[in-house]
Amino acid sequence: MPSSVSNSVTPSTIPGSPAIGTAIAGNAQATISFTAPGSNGGSSITGYTVTSSPGGLTASNLTSPITITGLTNGITYSFTVFATNANGNSLPSPNSNLVTPSTPLKVYDIDGNAYGIVTIGSQVWMNENLKTTKYNDDTPIPYETVGGRWIELLTGAYCDYLNTPANSAIYGRLYNWYAFASTNPKNVCPAGWHVPSDEEWTFLTNYLGGGSIAGGKLKESGFAHWIDPNTGATNETGFTALPGGERYLNGTFYDIGYLGFWWSSTIHISTYAYYVYMAADNSNLNRTNTNVVTGKSVRCLKDN
Repeated sequence: MPSSVSNSVTPSTIPGSPAIGTAIAGNAQATISFTAPGSNGGSSITGYTVTSSPGGLTASNLTSPITITGLTNGITYSFTVFATNANGNSLPSPNSNLVTPSTPLKVYDIDGNAYGIVTIGSQVWMNENLKTTKYNDDTPIPYETVGGRWIELLTGAYCDYLNTPANSAIYGRLYNWYAFASTNPKNVCPAGWHVPSDEEWTFLTNYLGGGSIAGGKLKESGFAHWIDPNTGATNETGFTALPGGERYLNGTFYDIGYLGFWWSSTIHISTYAYYVYMAADNSNLNRTNTNVVTGKSVRCLKDN
């Protein structure tokens, strides 16, 4: 007679290899993105490990991206990633792109404020919002605190959120579009830098995988400045986008901690210009347009 039925079992094996994404260099470190394998081998994946070449340094995490530290500045590296389940490790992914960690560079505005620099694809960005109170020819940018006068301006101006300079020390200052309009021969950015065009923002968005996920890759992670839930924020690019809010048409201030708004230099129609924004409750990088009188943050982009 046959025996009684055994316990049930589910055959399983090691997972498939993850798909390698993009490696981005930092100061003695790099951040590597990847996507999960198509098959977990029939057993839940318990983690991922990135390995450097040369050096064989490793770092592990439950999800993408993974930052690997202890790299040597000036040395060029590539990276692989493998997945782990109860049966062992997957085969490693193909090698990532080559990156070279380096000591962070700084650029200074005419007021002497220092900004970190981050390379994303072929673009070189400041990794902080602009704080200058002067054009780069040392001419003062008018400072306007009164809401009733702000909405009447037809020339460049800046303000502090809630007219509080301590906010600008963290989030940068807010500028109307006239501060860098094509009809304004002056430049708010340091020499060799400029306010990005709508086309340049779109290039960044597409490079990071599209508007539905690019914001998460640009936002500072955690809740030091963004309110909960700060959805999708990894800051894997090092861009460190902060939610500086805006000054609206009527001169009032809105949304610090929840929304960040960044001007483009591109006019839409008449008195409307393009800008991008990010929010605490999604990972989008959104593009739209608004009245040029509103006050928004500025990120400078290095000239080609």
